[in-house]
Amino acid sequence: MILSTRSQADRYVSLHPLFHKTFEYMRCTDLPALKAGVHDIVGRDLFVIVEEATGRTRAEAKLESHRRYIDIQLVLQGVDEMGWKPLADCHQPIDEYNEARDIRFFDDLPASWIAVPPDHFCIFFPDDAHAPLVGSGAIRKVIFKIAV
Repeated sequence: MILSTRSQADRYVSLHPLFHKTFEYMRCTDLPALKAGVHDIVGRDLFVIVEEATGRTRAEAKLESHRRYIDIQLVLQGVDEMGWKPLADCHQPIDEYNEARDIRFFDDLPASWIAVPPDHFCIFFPDDAHAPLVGSGAIRKVIFKIAV
């Protein structure tokens, strides 16, 4: 898991071949103007989900993990307090892995919480379980999905 600012994004370009295109899109696109929903960048290898939600409590949030995609979650509005725990330490699955949605949920509690303000992002790799959308009030963010 990585926490950083949009202005420091280029530090992470070398971590994945599609990160350069991801951060270029982040820089050159009017992200607040994007409508909620899914927007393709490079087909299903790189796309962005614009999400608007009312924050939930820590107790309501469930850890989730993905196998096929890395998440880069950039907060645009509000503060998203995201829970985190190494996937290897998650031992209480709620359900089986859903291949169609590339997601699995866990009842484990996060090992830590990270308050992510606007213009900051977290990178979650497949070995990072995370519990997003925790906060009070409206949260608007973009989630870049990068194929592993």
